[in-house]
Amino acid sequence: MPLLRDYTAEHERAVNLGGDAVRALDAGDSARAQDLAGRMAEELRAHWRGEEDGLFAALLGNDDVFAEFIEPLVAEHRELDAFLTALDLTRSADRERLRSEVFDLHEHIAKEEDSLFPASVTTLDGAEWDAAIDGWQRAHPGARLLGS
Repeated sequence: MPLLRDYTAEHERAVNLGGDAVRALDAGDSARAQDLAGRMAEELRAHWRGEEDGLFAALLGNDDVFAEFIEPLVAEHRELDAFLTALDLTRSADRERLRSEVFDLHEHIAKEEDSLFPASVTTLDGAEWDAAIDGWQRAHPGARLLGS
């Protein structure tokens, strides 16, 4: 599924930016780490909007059973976004929390890629996939799905 492939690529870019930010912290380059964390936040914000307005909305419109799985994921999106918005790497607590958040992002992504994405393949029909892709497109104006 091209849409799932793109969500996975976005996950990889966000994780790589977060890992690079942590490595910059380890090297004592807080300015670079702040920049990389900002770039990670930008990547994630577009990604989250695409997921929430696209795939998540399509799944929730198909079956309420997905709500108990999707609602905590959206809450995690909001919590991480709030942290990244206020992030100040001159504060020791923020440096430590960034490390934790980057680590926790792997678990969040696993929930999506190992459970939600496969469930979507067997649940959604063509029109629902079109709606999910439209949600991604609105979150990425002017962009195209990889390979399209």
